[in-house]
Amino acid sequence: MENTQLEGASRPAPAGLLAGKVALVTGAGRGIGAAAARLFAREGARVLLAARTEGQLAAVAREIEEAGGRAAHVACDLADPDAVRAAVERAVELYGRLDVAFNNGATGVPPGPLDLVEEADFDRVYAVNLKGVWVAMAAEVAAIRATAGRGALVNTSSVGSLMGNPELPAYGAMKRAVNSLTASAAVTYGPEGIRVNAIAPGTTLTEMLREWDERSPGVIDRLNERTPLRRAAAPEEIAEAAAWLLSDRASYVTGEVLRVDGGMLS
Repeated sequence: MENTQLEGASRPAPAGLLAGKVALVTGAGRGIGAAAARLFAREGARVLLAARTEGQLAAVAREIEEAGGRAAHVACDLADPDAVRAAVERAVELYGRLDVAFNNGATGVPPGPLDLVEEADFDRVYAVNLKGVWVAMAAEVAAIRATAGRGALVNTSSVGSLMGNPELPAYGAMKRAVNSLTASAAVTYGPEGIRVNAIAPGTTLTEMLREWDERSPGVIDRLNERTPLRRAAAPEEIAEAAAWLLSDRASYVTGEVLRVDGGMLS
């Protein structure tokens, strides 16, 4: 007799994209980082959320726990190297290992041409968006080596790093430098089984974008006109790309700056 069964009747449920992994997410209090923390937890990861905004972090972590996920949080200013290293160490203390990290935290600057950028703003965006990422990557590589042995990092860049950026020149410059760090790390740590990639979001409905639109009314509409999909992304759409790159399903992808931009640079 032919052995038949109803489709899906006894198939095991598919494992989550990040099942069994420990993930660190910076900038996790809001926007892309909060969306990523929620998604990573749904996909099976134990997540440590890090950002300056402890109240926001606690709310996101509580939401994850109430949904059945595993999450904790730690206050961390990315401009403080000791705090960044402590956040990485905390992930290992809590969960015994580190497998993946999403270096998403960033700060913005007032829009305007290069000659009007305040030196203090330039220094701040350097400290958070570039040096903070460098410090985090170094600490994360060390933690992965010492615990999981193999793993993956994803850095948040920007589509603005891939072209001239007259309205946000300092921001674009730091993100372009992140692309370089990503490529260098991919070459350096690939032989150890540590993959390093970046995502370059296009127009995304985050608090940072809305603040830019308040200072430069109509900027979201102008950006959408330049985007073939004619809309901005939800933070969750950007988080999906990061989750895939961190997962084993992207096991042969490293050194990539993946545009998630609705076709803006096509």
